[in-house]
This record gives sequence, structure tokens and C-alpha cells, in this order.
Amino acid sequence: MADYVMTIDSDAEEGTPSEIIKASYQVGEDARLNPNFVFDISGDPYTDMVENSVGMVDLVRKGTKPEPLSVDEIIARHHLARKRKRFLDDNDESVIGDARESLDASAFNIEDLGFDEDSKSFGRDSDDPLATSGDENDIDPRESNDINNSYSSSSDSDSPQETQAEKDRKAAFFDSSAVPGEVHESFLTMNLSRPVLKALTTLQFHKPTPIQAATIPVALLGKDVVGGAVTGSGKTAAFIIPTLERMLYREKGKHAAATRCLILVPTRELAVQCFDVGTKLSIHTDVRFCLVVGGLSVKSQEVALRTRPDVIIATPGRLIDHIRNSPSFTLDTLDVLVLDEADRMLSDGFAEELAEIIKSCPVARQTMLFSATMTDSVDELVKMSLNKPVRLFVDPKRSTARGLVQEFVRVRAGKEVERPALLVALCKRTFKTKVIIFLRSKRLAHQMRVMFGLLKMRCEELHGDLSQEQRLKSLQLFRDGAVDFLMATDLASRGLDIKGVETVINYDMPGQLPQYLHRVGRTARAGTNGRSVTLVGEADRKMLRAAIKHSAREDQVRHRTIPTEIVSKWVTRLAELKSEVSAILHDEKEEKYFRQAEMELKKGENMIEHEDEIYSRPARTWFQTGKEKQQSEALSKEQYEAGFRKVGRLPHNTIAGENKPNRDKFAGLSRKAKRRKMTMEDDEELGDQKVLKAAIRSAKKLARPSKIGVRQSQSNTTKKKPKRVVSRAGGAFERDMDKNISGGEGIRAKKGDAIKKLGKKR
Repeated sequence: MADYVMTIDSDAEEGTPSEIIKASYQVGEDARLNPNFVFDISGDPYTDMVENSVGMVDLVRKGTKPEPLSVDEIIARHHLARKRKRFLDDNDESVIGDARESLDASAFNIEDLGFDEDSKSFGRDSDDPLATSGDENDIDPRESNDINNSYSSSSDSDSPQETQAEKDRKAAFFDSSAVPGEVHESFLTMNLSRPVLKALTTLQFHKPTPIQAATIPVALLGKDVVGGAVTGSGKTAAFIIPTLERMLYREKGKHAAATRCLILVPTRELAVQCFDVGTKLSIHTDVRFCLVVGGLSVKSQEVALRTRPDVIIATPGRLIDHIRNSPSFTLDTLDVLVLDEADRMLSDGFAEELAEIIKSCPVARQTMLFSATMTDSVDELVKMSLNKPVRLFVDPKRSTARGLVQEFVRVRAGKEVERPALLVALCKRTFKTKVIIFLRSKRLAHQMRVMFGLLKMRCEELHGDLSQEQRLKSLQLFRDGAVDFLMATDLASRGLDIKGVETVINYDMPGQLPQYLHRVGRTARAGTNGRSVTLVGEADRKMLRAAIKHSAREDQVRHRTIPTEIVSKWVTRLAELKSEVSAILHDEKEEKYFRQAEMELKKGENMIEHEDEIYSRPARTWFQTGKEKQQSEALSKEQYEAGFRKVGRLPHNTIAGENKPNRDKFAGLSRKAKRRKMTMEDDEELGDQKVLKAAIRSAKKLARPSKIGVRQSQSNTTKKKPKRVVSRAGGAFERDMDKNISGGEGIRAKKGDAIKKLGKKR
């Protein structure tokens, strides 16, 4: 263990984590960040979207869309049924003596619900409702050292050194002459217009952050920009402020309305956040913003696009849908293209969508790329058709925030099943409010949300399986403090600015360093303090070294230990809850099936009633076929999980050391290949495989043709010879054959025949 790694016990701590962490900061970049600043003068962005109601209903108030399914109602029904069963057991004289000793959480039984013992899970076949992220067999044999040594071995380089050729390419690609020489300490020295300065003054925002001071003057010159800074440093305002300044000098008039700027973001929540920041910064201008994301009404977005808004904030999929299917909407008049979280946009998951959008944009435009983990790889940036971009990296080392305390909890080999118990112990004893818990999969996030509900811990979830209204509702409840825990996937790791987040817990270590930096960047933003806790398994040593290496301050890396008796207690308690979690997942699945059946029934009724109107509408098109779209989605998913496979982890359905396959062994095979494989397996069970293989080899040998001039074997001669076709008498073919035969032509020579020498003709 290195000297700078502090070990602390995970006892219950007094006060909130923000009060416990008291770190002194160096006077420099962090001193220029205002920790109390928030873009909030006209309301909360999510409150604006959901009409100022915490206990909101679905945004679609009319139509055939059903109300969203509530897991809390199912959990409440199970709590009520459990209380009734306890009441009956207490009043039963025959079991009153044993009832006091068995008051635990697992009152439901599989047999009572009408299921057999073989069905271990109701959410998905053969899946553990409290699945873990690995097993003792996941250890990479190349990483056989103890985990304690991995804390100190942080000198390994996580990226290869640049060659001279790469440096020359970057020098030729980037423009180094446009970097501003002076450092701006105030927005007043940047030559901004009065409406923009008035909005900034109203927001009590006077001093620019380092990324804003470097970006705004260059962007005002019309240069292409590739920017990178630590998360929470104000990158959103860094590209919205120069965009607003440029929009103020656009051509105005009734017939001059056009879309001048496009801001692309990877997630819907980040788009809502950017829309809110842009709206509040343009409060004293006539610049109009439009939000184009999935999950919201397509028709209302088409109406807004017909008015030709000045700035569009969109996600790639819905934007392509409008480009191809919304009449009179184009990007021909675009002047500025901004990509927030550009490294995610340039990855394989969005590469095809991004290429389609670039085709629709004019070549003569200004392009700005920003991300907390942005790289200066020329090969990736060439895809954007950048014209001598300016490289502005405030945080070239991609380090964490200075106020972040990183804690790591070791998960020993063979005890991966204790991950849920470790998580519950952390949340029950130490981190009780304002906690974001990142999990690897949507299914695991939902299962943990059910488990926390059974333990009466206020929790919500945020992942891609929820509708847009449910996602906005979960974020709003967490922001308002109505819930203490937010179960999230990497959907919430990009750019979201949630004020007051005290702790980020990583249920499993991400597979790549950028994912880790984005996750822990949800706390300790804009100079505040925060804490991240990561459960580290035996297969995560490489990522652990990289995380420690990129920490801003080495004295804020700690190793947290949890008492063994506490972990054992929660392991037993969660084992008792497994059957009840499975029952709740089963009930929820049934509810979804019933709702889906009702929707299909209503859809059929509408098709019958409004058939002519429905078929008269033009069919919506996509730039890819259905098969190509599925391949793109599979590629994106494979790329996301590639980082987890690199460290040798097993899927989440690994239970008690048993490696269960993710799919059927016959999946993807044709009917003929499936029958052949099944027959071969049956032959192996009967022990006839050797005899059959010998017979197959003999048949293939007999089927091979013999060499020319070599007499065929007797077995080959038994084959049926093809019948000779005899032409009718007097035919030309028969006459020619007779002539050849009489002249000695066309007959194969025998072994003993003498060779007749041909002499010169006299």
C-alpha cells in the first residue's frame, strides 16, 4: 500500500459528506469557479418540462398511451400482503411460538405464488434478481499480484507515446496561431454585446472559467475549436455564449428566418439541460431555441421546426428523422455546428448517424467540439471536416476535480456475490442522501431499485428502458430531494449538472477511463467538494491504477474497509429478500404484458376505424434499412461492453461461481444446421461417433474421382454408368463417329499397343 493511500473504517460518520470533506485548494483555476452559481432565474429545467409538478402524470394526457407503470405500487402491495400474513401467523395459536423468531422480510414463498421450485427468477429465465458483476474465475492470470500492490504501481502509462510522425500530423492539422495571448478575467473584456452581458449579470456570473476564457475569444473569430476541460468547468456556456453573440448579427426580417446553429448532444437529459441554459442566457435577446429529442411529441417538434428557430438542440436519431420526414426542414442555412460530449459522438455507436448529419450540413460552417475526455486524435477529427481547428485543452491530463475524494472498496476473490451487501451497507450506514449509484446494465439498475424499495430506502432509477416522462420525473424527484438514491446507468454520466450531489458510488468499475471520469464528475463540480466510492474486484487492477494516476491530488485517494460482520448481516438479509424481489419482478412483467395487450387491442381498433386516414399518410423513412439499424445498435452495445470484457468479467447473470451462457447454443443457426448439430450430440451420447466418422471418411474417399490413366477400383466400377445417347440413323453426328472409329481416331490406346511412326508424305 502506498504511503499516500489512507485506510479508513466504514463506520457511521456524523454529518454529511460535504461537511466531512474539508480540503484546501490552491489559488488558481478553482478559485475562479463559483460553487454557488446555477443557471436558475426563470425556473428549473426539468420543472419547466414537466409543468412544475413533482407528483406529475404522463405528459401525454390524451390519446391511447397508458399511464406509466409504477413499481412502488407493486412493492406497496407486497408490503401489505406481508403484514397480513404476519398478522395471521401471530393470531394462529399453533404457530405463535415460532412467529416471533421468523419476523423477517421474506414472507413470500414461491409455492404460494403458484410457481415451481425450478423457476429461480421471474424477471428473466435463470437470472439472479440480485446479480453480481463477476466471479472468482474472472481473475486475469496476467494480473496475479495482490490488489494492494496495484495502489502503488501507478507509473504504468495508459497510452502509447506519440511518434514524431503523429506530432507532425497534429502540427499540420491544428492551428496554433489563433490562440489568444491575453487572459480574460472578466466577460467585460471579451467585447460581448449588451444583451449577453446583461443576462450574465442577472445570473450573477462575472468571471469566466478557464475553458470559457480560452474558448469565447477564439469562437468569436469564427475558428473551428476542439476543446477539453475537466467536467463541471462550464463547457456548456463556453459554446452557447459565442453562439448567441453571433446570432445577434444575423440577417433579420420576415423572410430571413433560418436555422443558423445546431447543437448535438448524445442524451436527451443533456439536451434538456443545454436548452435550459441557452434559454436563460438569451432571455434579453430575440434568439429562439428549439428542443428536438426522442421521447417527446414528433408533431409538436415539426410545428416548432416550421417556424425556423435560430438554434436547434437535438439528439442524432430524432434529428435525422426530421431531416428525412419533416417537410421544408433542412440544414442548408447552418452556420455553426456544436458537438457536446464529442468523443461519444465520434465513437462507433454514433458514427453512422453523425456521418449522415454531416452530409446535410454545408461545408462552409464553424464547428466546435467539446468534451471532458476529448482527445486530439487527427483520425477521429478528420471525420468532422474541420478547417484548421484550434486546440484548447485546459485539462490535457484528463484528471479528476480537485475537491473529489476517491475511495475504493476491495471485493476479494470468491466474494463477488457480496457486492449487493457492500452497496447496501454503504448506503445504510454512511452515505444516506444525495447519492448517485452507477450500474453496468439497465436490468441490474431496476433490480437494485426494487431491492432498495423493499428496504424502505427512497430511490429512483434512470436508464434507457424508461419513457422520457419517467426519466424526467426521476431526475426531478432526485433534484428536489424527494428521493435519496438514484440508480443510473452511463446514460446519466454525460454532462448532467445536478446541484448538491454529495456521493457517487460505482457498483462495478467501468471498463474505460473516460467512463470513470464522467461518472465521478457528477460530484465535486465547480469547485465544490464531493466523494466517489468504487467497488473494485480482482479483475479491475488495471483500471484502478489508471484512476489513481489521473487523480488531481494523491492525498485524496483512500481505501475504505467495511466490517465483516456487517457484510455478513446484509448478505443474509438480501438472501431472504431474493424470493420477494423475484415475485415483484414477475408481477411487474405481468402488468407490462397486460398493458401491451391493451395497447395492441386499441391499435387494432384504430386501424379498423381510421384505416383510410392512416394509410394515406406517407411512410416515415430512415437512412438505414432495418437490418443495418440493428447491426449499428449491436455494434454500439458491443463497443460499450468491450471495456468490461477486456478486464475478463463475466456477465451479470453469474450466480455462485456458475458461468451460465447468455443465449441458447442453437441461436443463430439455420434449421438444417440445428438438426445436424442435435444429431451429432445424440451420436456422441450413444458412443457411435467414431464409427460414424469412419463411415463418413470412407464415403468421401470413394466419392473422389480416380486419376487419369489409372484403372478404377472395383468399388468405383459398380457405379451406374450414364446411358449413351444414340442418335437417329443417318445423323451427321453418327456419320462423323463412324469415320473416326474406322480411321482409328477417338479410341484410347492400350498398354501393349505398338506406336506407329508417321513418315513424310510423298
